[in-house]
Amino acid sequence: MKPITAVLLGAGSRGRYIYGPYAEKYPNDLRIVAVAEPDEMRRRQFAEKHGIGEDNAFASWERVFEQGRIADAMIVSTLDRMHYAPTMKALALGYHVLLEKPMSPDPTECVRLSQASSAGGRLLVVSHVLRYSPFWAGIKRTIEAGEIGKIAGIQLTENVGYRHMTHSYVRGNWRKSAETSPMILAKSCHDLDILSWLMDEPCISVSSFGSLLHFRAEHAPEGATDRCIDGCAVERDCPFSALRLYRQPPDHPWARYITGDLSPEGIDKALREGSFGRCVYRCDNDVVDHQVVSLSFASGASATFTMSGFTEGGSRRVQIMGTRGEITGDMEEGTFTLYRFSTGERVEVRCGVAGDGHGGGDEVMVGAFVKHVREFERSAAAGLTSASASLQSHLMAFAAERSRLNGGQAVRIPEMIEALEAGGQPDADGELPK
Repeated sequence: MKPITAVLLGAGSRGRYIYGPYAEKYPNDLRIVAVAEPDEMRRRQFAEKHGIGEDNAFASWERVFEQGRIADAMIVSTLDRMHYAPTMKALALGYHVLLEKPMSPDPTECVRLSQASSAGGRLLVVSHVLRYSPFWAGIKRTIEAGEIGKIAGIQLTENVGYRHMTHSYVRGNWRKSAETSPMILAKSCHDLDILSWLMDEPCISVSSFGSLLHFRAEHAPEGATDRCIDGCAVERDCPFSALRLYRQPPDHPWARYITGDLSPEGIDKALREGSFGRCVYRCDNDVVDHQVVSLSFASGASATFTMSGFTEGGSRRVQIMGTRGEITGDMEEGTFTLYRFSTGERVEVRCGVAGDGHGGGDEVMVGAFVKHVREFERSAAAGLTSASASLQSHLMAFAAERSRLNGGQAVRIPEMIEALEAGGQPDADGELPK
């Protein structure tokens, strides 16, 4: 069977460590035939690994489209604000598209992407990978089997972890809302998507609170320097030291994201010259480091979501309260427990968590996308995380950010959808026309 061919836009962490490795592991399923990546070292290394010639290794995504359609599918793994334009062009050319979340930081563009996918008769799958993980898929099956009756409420907590928080959202690419997305969209649209999927009904109203509490200049300890490597007097005792985070031989789990040269000299050069060596209190970040969201659904059921960057690990924990039972679970441990009210039974379910991140969901997601592309002409299946399926969770995230910016004032989703479908654009404060 011939492999599905794909063009990769963006050879950053997802491109290099999720999509590329899948093609290496399953060459009969997926072959990446072209790559667009502005970083020369990343582009060259990815092209060499996948046997891509110079003619199909591009410094910008725009150059790819000068070639016409050259593959079956396109994987859009660029930064958030570079999702909309290439995806629309790809759909127009007849590509099936696997798009990194979020679809776009602009709610109007999200609606248009969903509409374009439906009108063009092409797949547009959003990488909400948690739906594909054994943990969340197992919980979904348990709910659908009627084990807990009707859902009355869900409490979901995302522990971002202080290392991930400082790497990605203080020093890193997702530190500024205007350049990428607000935290609730960039990081936590996964979680809102899970809430939407488990509830399986329209979300009506959203309110939210959150702030950039700690990683601000006024909290810098006395003696802190602009960079951790510049002889900072408090570096040894600082939990957020860049030296401690990025100098971790032999695997360098974090340094591999900031430089292609993992020698001590290469890492130190990146810390001296790049954004990742900066003191966490002296960055230009503005996204929140903690946030809570309350959601009301059509049936009267409710959900709460809490995100925090001040945790040791990066786990997700959930409690689902139903009319006939309860589910509690920890994604990192890969287990959830079902409590049956009628019998008093306690059933523990262990889910496999092996795989390429997100509890094994990444590999399953890419495999499902390949399968849908291969079978599309016959079945036209939209996929578990199609743009239309993912749209509600994106709107929930936009509503949460709008509420947060307005002191927690509730935002109604139906009115938001009505304004968007009428062509309304949010203003600088996230407000939509009435």
